[in-house]
Amino acid sequence: MKLLIIEDETAAAQNLRSILKSVTPEAEVVDVIDTVVDSVEWFENNPMPDLVFMDIQLSDGESFKIFDKVKITCPVVFTTAYDQYALKAFEVNSIDYLLKPINEQGVRRAVDKWRNLTGVDRSDYTARVDTMVAEQKTLRQSFLVRFRDKLIPLGQEDIAYCYTSEEKVFAYGYNGERYPMEYTLEALQGMLSPTKFYRANRQFIIARDAVADISVWFGSRLSVNLKMETPEKIIVSKARVPEFKQWLIS
Repeated sequence: MKLLIIEDETAAAQNLRSILKSVTPEAEVVDVIDTVVDSVEWFENNPMPDLVFMDIQLSDGESFKIFDKVKITCPVVFTTAYDQYALKAFEVNSIDYLLKPINEQGVRRAVDKWRNLTGVDRSDYTARVDTMVAEQKTLRQSFLVRFRDKLIPLGQEDIAYCYTSEEKVFAYGYNGERYPMEYTLEALQGMLSPTKFYRANRQFIIARDAVADISVWFGSRLSVNLKMETPEKIIVSKARVPEFKQWLIS
């Protein structure tokens, strides 16, 4: 079993290597790479390993960029220190991930899953990785928005909800500020992570982390209460209640 580690934090790479030696002593770590550029070069000049442990955020960009340059045909276990919305995306696509700091239990789970994959499973697994990477590329990590007399980056993690009224769209931050957006709510729906944000109705896209509680409303609808005030009540229609509930707990 030949393993490749793509990780730009020396301590994290050493920790993973040590755990792998304990979990699967027969395996060989063929290399440890710390950049997107070097990873592409490695895949172009070496046989495909059996399994790759790949950090999402490298020193020269997101590791998803590696997939733009080379075809990776082995299973990939993504590692990340980022929040739960990213992890949920991997779960939905049946992609293994390890949340930093990495521990032996997580590595053992990933290795055991690899061992149980059949040939057909591995082809399907690789296809799902490609699909997940393609979906991630369509998402926007941040938006350039106008704030007073400046333009500032607004990250997805800073957005509590988006609201449209009279053909104007605003993003509301957890900091209480309101930012004008250059996109329609429909366009934003395709740019925001579907695991972190939900299109509640025609007026609102809401962030999971902004939800305080939910009230039962007239006609079997739901009224979603956020942790901050909103311009109007956020009502989820009866038809969308099951989907909303599933999104909230997934």
